[in-house]
Amino acid sequence: MPSVMEKKAEEVGRGGLIDGAGVRAQYEDPKTVAYYSRAVSGVGLWRSEEKIFVKTFTPEDSLLDLGCGSGRIAIGLWELGYRRLLGVDFSAPMVAEARRLARLLDYGIAFRRGDATRLTLDDEVFDGVIFGFNGLMQIPGRESRRKALTEVRRVLRPGGNFVFTTHDRRLGKFLGFWEEEAKAWVNGPPVVGLGEFGDRLIVTEQGPVFMHIPEREEVLEDLAAAGLEWIEDHWRQDLANETAPVRAFSDECRFWVCRRP
Repeated sequence: MPSVMEKKAEEVGRGGLIDGAGVRAQYEDPKTVAYYSRAVSGVGLWRSEEKIFVKTFTPEDSLLDLGCGSGRIAIGLWELGYRRLLGVDFSAPMVAEARRLARLLDYGIAFRRGDATRLTLDDEVFDGVIFGFNGLMQIPGRESRRKALTEVRRVLRPGGNFVFTTHDRRLGKFLGFWEEEAKAWVNGPPVVGLGEFGDRLIVTEQGPVFMHIPEREEVLEDLAAAGLEWIEDHWRQDLANETAPVRAFSDECRFWVCRRP
């Protein structure tokens, strides 16, 4: 009999490998949309995010917020004085909620639906791109993640910066787990629907959430393959002491800053 995790993976992957359509369906669920909507005011911009964004971008920069969800980061940036903002998300209900919240607050932020792996945006139009809250790693398949990185490079102006976050298999408290997981993958994916070592299906109150957990070297290789230049990376805990709501919302992660040469 399949485990609960396998049943959830089959739900998302519809019996095959988990793909973008399966992940998108998770973020079109009303429970998930409501959860992220509450986070706009209940969590807000993280201290670590604010520190990195203010250091990396100027208020005059044109910024793309990829995987914007219900607008938590874009709204936080507006409140910091950034005005040239576009939020893009592949979930139409998330985009609708982001627009609703921006109207409610009377913030002039544009939001639109789009796929990070094939953006319908012109070349070299943004001074900066943000892919927050581990959104890049919710794209199944390394090839697809590299496509998203290539798209980021395409829409960035030369010299433009890209900020994103990931989890990391080398986080101390999870080292033992990943050692055991490596053994489990010797004969193939231990859970139906997962395609690559590092793939996880996390069962939450809102439903199953796909996440790829990389190691630092993997991310550096992907950045190089996409033609992006690494600048710096930091554990979140080294950037700021986060509030309790932020720590409840997201586990420890790694911040990345890179540039289009």
